[in-house]
Amino acid sequence: MKVAFQGELGAFSQQAIRQFLGARARPIPCQRFDEVFAALEQKQVDCAAVPIENTLHGSIHENYDLLLKHDFTVTAETNVRIVMNLIAPPGVSFRQVQRVFSKDVALNQCRDFFAAHKRIEQEIFYDTAGSVKMIMRDRPPGGAAIASALAAKIYGAKILKSEIEDDRQNYTRFFLLEAAGAKPRTPRGSGKKPWKTSLVFSTRNIPGALFRALSALALRDLNLVKVESRPLRGKPWEYLFYLDLIGRQDDEKVRHALGHLGELADFLRVLGSYRAA
Repeated sequence: MKVAFQGELGAFSQQAIRQFLGARARPIPCQRFDEVFAALEQKQVDCAAVPIENTLHGSIHENYDLLLKHDFTVTAETNVRIVMNLIAPPGVSFRQVQRVFSKDVALNQCRDFFAAHKRIEQEIFYDTAGSVKMIMRDRPPGGAAIASALAAKIYGAKILKSEIEDDRQNYTRFFLLEAAGAKPRTPRGSGKKPWKTSLVFSTRNIPGALFRALSALALRDLNLVKVESRPLRGKPWEYLFYLDLIGRQDDEKVRHALGHLGELADFLRVLGSYRAA
């Protein structure tokens, strides 16, 4: 299967693809997230793997907006442990490192490392794995990168220091997206996990509207595990609400709750039901 993702080969998204579909899936790199969604829309790929939230930095809002723009189904989720490694070309020692390239988010997750090594400058690059590809190609003097161990392996680089991130409880949650109506997948290890359902809705901008909408779920003892609001384009100061709940779309009480919510909401769309990671 061809699977689109944002970044270069060796990105953390490629690890998500392996967890979703195994090593035989063919990752197709894209420079931007909108290009990932476009590739799936135009059927250039079979599915797409996109990050949706990180335990340290929160939600990836761009992808929430793109989920609404495109009619895809979430068929699986997985969590990837984000391990930051200091990577350099073979023959470059740690003492020789003067500049470190990586994505701004990755650099910010290694503040303690840079505080302990003030001689090393930070250089923002468009992608973690791309920074490894660049230092191997261009060999900038004193240049190193922060990225995954997979990126070091793919580009023939050397890991100088591993696990340099500030917080070891650093995970990114990924969605696997497929064409509308696709059946859920069960990544290895998630067969006995509970079902989750993701949905998005909007309400009228009147007192108590959101309370009544959420009551449709609470009255049926459904467990909400995430609530996210996003601006509703074309209607200033009004919002869309993204929810994740425990349960499957065709479960009786989930079905009744969604029916009730649909009566209260101006707009309602189920993004998919899938096994929890």
